[in-house]
Amino acid sequence: MKETLAETKTGVLARLQEKWKLESALQVVIVLLVFSLTGSTVVMIRKAFFAWMGFDATTSLWLKTFAYIAFIMPAYQILLLGYGALFGQFSFFWRKEKKLFAKIKKVLVREK
Repeated sequence: MKETLAETKTGVLARLQEKWKLESALQVVIVLLVFSLTGSTVVMIRKAFFAWMGFDATTSLWLKTFAYIAFIMPAYQILLLGYGALFGQFSFFWRKEKKLFAKIKKVLVREK
């Protein structure tokens, strides 16, 4: 049996709703919108930040990578929470951030 395009889209939203433990398909769409806005904003910030730092095509990839991890990745996390709050989904993104920080802590801090 072949699914229609509408059924496929609904199926994807339903699966994400279940996976993310959200109350409605609208919440899923809002969460996806927040991810999209955050990613787009980070791309713009990265370009501006790299220009401000004076990075160009001759700048070492290692230096660019370090700068990206040190400055842009934290900016992404902050923007994610900001956009999440703006769209009424702060608690969803805060839960995700706490899980991420727990994983990072587990890697960085080894228990004895």
